[in-house]
Amino acid sequence: MVSTPSGSAASAAPADRGGIGPLLRAWRERRRLSQLELALRADSSARHLSFIETGRSRPSEEMVLRLAEHLDVPVRERNALLLAAGYAPRYPETPLDDPALDALRDGMARLIGGYEPYPALIVDAGYTVVAANRGVALLLEGVPEALLAPAPNAMRLTLHPRGLAPRIRNLREWRGHLLAQMERQIALHRSDALRELYEEVAAYPVPARADEEEPAGPVAHFALPLRIEHEGRVLSFVSSIATFNTPMDVTVAELAVETFLPADPATAKYLRSQVG
Repeated sequence: MVSTPSGSAASAAPADRGGIGPLLRAWRERRRLSQLELALRADSSARHLSFIETGRSRPSEEMVLRLAEHLDVPVRERNALLLAAGYAPRYPETPLDDPALDALRDGMARLIGGYEPYPALIVDAGYTVVAANRGVALLLEGVPEALLAPAPNAMRLTLHPRGLAPRIRNLREWRGHLLAQMERQIALHRSDALRELYEEVAAYPVPARADEEEPAGPVAHFALPLRIEHEGRVLSFVSSIATFNTPMDVTVAELAVETFLPADPATAKYLRSQVG
């Protein structure tokens, strides 16, 4: 069974405050486009776009989707634009455990399993971990069960003082990177739940470490490394995040695959010896 988008109720409120116009203008300004630039891209006119933004004209459903496409609006927010314009949502939000997504779940499991022995996990828009491989399990050894069940959150696991935070050798840098990432997501999705999570993890105390210094050996300068202790060793990773291309479902659109690549030969060798 396909559920209605969970963002529908939250997104309906802006429609009561002026319809699609304010939402569309906010997205255009966020993308730093003039009315003329957006109109040319969408095969329209600046006059028509101005009328839409000021509420003097109601765009067609096709025009809403066309503008959303050129503004690179996330799928959930495209539904919000449609609702604000008086149309039904176009994109479903299928529960991840729905049989319709069996092939997706199987493919994701194969993807992160194939990445072993290196850590890889999949999170949703709220950073809830929906799948993780044995490389991630290795790093989480010793983390309290309260943080691991029933639906662990990647940000809590990383930044909580009883989670991975005390083990991260460059915690201040890595924490700053994660909080900045969340701020970008909040600006993009306008999610109250994500804002509450941000405020929670940002308030966690930062453990003072006497050994939080630059590594003595070579480091990967092409990306900020995550340097984390495990069994008396310091492992170094660089991370990458991938999302699905051209998704047509809110759930799928909001999934992200994060993988951690060893930043030095010693880390790679150690992981191969631990994750058989």
